[in-house]
This record gives sequence, structure tokens and C-alpha cells, in this order.
Amino acid sequence: MSRVKIALRTPWFWAIVGIALLLLINSIKNPAYLALSVNPTTGMLTGNVLDILRVSAPIIMIALGMTFVIATGGIDLSVGSMMAVGGAVAMETLSSLDGSSPVGAMLTAIGLALALAIVLGAINGFLVSVIGLQPFITTLIMMLAARGIARVITGGQNTNATNEPFRLLANGQILGIPTSFVLAIAIVVLIALAMRRTALGLMIESIGINPHASRLAGIRPRPILFGVYILSAALAAVGGLFSVSEVMTVSVGGTGNLMELDAILAVVIGGTSLAGGKFSIVGSTVGALLIATLNKTVLFLGIPAAATPAFKALVIIVLVLLQSERVRSWAFGRAKSSDTPAPPAAEQTAPVSKEVVA
Repeated sequence: MSRVKIALRTPWFWAIVGIALLLLINSIKNPAYLALSVNPTTGMLTGNVLDILRVSAPIIMIALGMTFVIATGGIDLSVGSMMAVGGAVAMETLSSLDGSSPVGAMLTAIGLALALAIVLGAINGFLVSVIGLQPFITTLIMMLAARGIARVITGGQNTNATNEPFRLLANGQILGIPTSFVLAIAIVVLIALAMRRTALGLMIESIGINPHASRLAGIRPRPILFGVYILSAALAAVGGLFSVSEVMTVSVGGTGNLMELDAILAVVIGGTSLAGGKFSIVGSTVGALLIATLNKTVLFLGIPAAATPAFKALVIIVLVLLQSERVRSWAFGRAKSSDTPAPPAAEQTAPVSKEVVA
């Protein structure tokens, strides 16, 4: 029973329940929804579950970066535009290097995309940590600026390219699992080890809880804030690479559009507080999987585009309510009295003898 209670109080447990319910709804509509088959042309496994894993990879990347930014008490509204920047650089590079070594062109495209994203992330970190601007305003400006940079890189046009190794980032498989999802999970594991096997994760949490107290404890907030915004931008660029490699086209207006909202929702569903402090890498990953499952469910059920935001909002509200201890207590008939418990009886103190000083 204690383990059950712990599971019920874990925020991302309810995200797993949400994923299971969405898959159940889809299976009721089509009993073969979870079935896997082999594509006779490519010899690869195909199925709706694999599609969900594939489209979840970019969301996992931006949610992972957003987790650490939010844990410091900040926000990064530019991750969607960073995806567009990463995709634009990659497609333009692959297009210009067409005819050269495919692997070399791919590595060059990835390197340039990450380099530009790191520079833009460093600008965010500098404005927040050194200049002292509010993260909301800083990243809102960068959201507009980065999208404009993507337009400049591509000349305002959708850019496509052909490069088989790069295409396999999203369309290839490793042991039957989409390559992009495997790479995303590998990145999550590496970053989780870096955060939890060193003091870096604790320092990020301490800054989010109380930056002044953490400074007095010997922690320097500026380098850490600088680093988390760079990490967020780099991971967003990786998400952009996963996104454009699926279709080998970048849309400067569509790639990463409103993805920052999905990232924030995934982080919050996973249990990370928007007020800063403790974060959950596993929770953010599960939250990203839930968002991907929800997006695919909306398409599968044929919900009109006009009603899609309302449907997503309804599902997310239900999950957030399930995470509330008060709502769960009402649901199970264990509503607690709002009265504060009576304080324990005061202990009797022995009389203090007084000496008379002559």
C-alpha cells in the first residue's frame, strides 16, 4: 500500500495513466491500432506506436532543456524558434554541400546548427544572468529574433535537401525503434547522469529555490544560468534536426511553431514547478510522450482543427487535477477537514529555584 500511495503522489504516474487511456481510446476505435507490421519495401517495422515515438523525439529534446531553465525559476519561450534555426542551418548546409560526402555533409550541417544555437543561447544566458533582464522578456525577444534569423538563412523560402544519412536520423530504426527516439533517450540518460551524479543538479535546484541563499552558500548563479540557457538552445536545435530530418524540409514559419507551449506543458505535467526548485527529468520525458500521444490521438480521432486546442486543454486539465492531492482525496472520499490540528498539550516545566543572593 505504501508503494501505491507513493505512485499516486508521483506527478508523472498520472501522465503514464493518461498515455494508457489515450491508447485505449484509440484501440477501441480501431482494435489494430497498436499492431506492428513490416514494410515490404524498406523491411522496417511500422505502426502507430512507432510513429508516436518518432514524433516525441523533438518534444523530449525541448522539454528536457526547458526543465532546467524552469528549475532555475526562468522560462525559455524561444525553443520553437531555435528548432527553426537548427533546421534552417541544416537544410541550407545540406543543400549547398549536395554532391559531397553524405556523412561529411551531415556532420557539417549538425555542427553548424548546434554552433549557431549555442551562440543564441549564450545571448539569452548573458541577458538573464549578467544584464539581469527577466527571462520572459529576454526569451520572448529571442523567439522573434531567432525566427527572423531562420528566415534570413533560408531567404524566407522553405528549403529542402537530399542526404540519406541525415534522413535516417528520423526515418531509420535501431532494433526496430526509431533512431531519433533512441538518440533522444540516450541524450536524456547522459544529461541525467551529469545532473544527478554531480552537484550540478543540486546547484540548479538551489538557485531556483533561493538564489540569494545559494550565493551565500558559495554557489555562483551566473555561470549556471548561462549554462542552462545554452543547453536549452542546443537541445532545441537537436529537436529541430529531428523534426526536419523526417521530411527533409524546413518551413521557416511552421517548424517549431508553438512548440514552446508543448515543452512547458510536458515539464509541468512531469512535476517540475514553474516557481523553480526541484525538477524531474523522467517526468519531463514522460510528459513529452504524453503530448506526442495526445497529438497523434487528435489526428486519429479526426477532431476538427478548430476544436483541437480545446480537446488538448481538456485532457491536460484532467491530468493536472489528478495530480492534485486535494482532488484525489475528494475522489476517494477522504476529504480532510480544513481545520488546523490542535497543538499538542504543553509540557509542564519544572519550577526554577531561585537563590537569594545576600
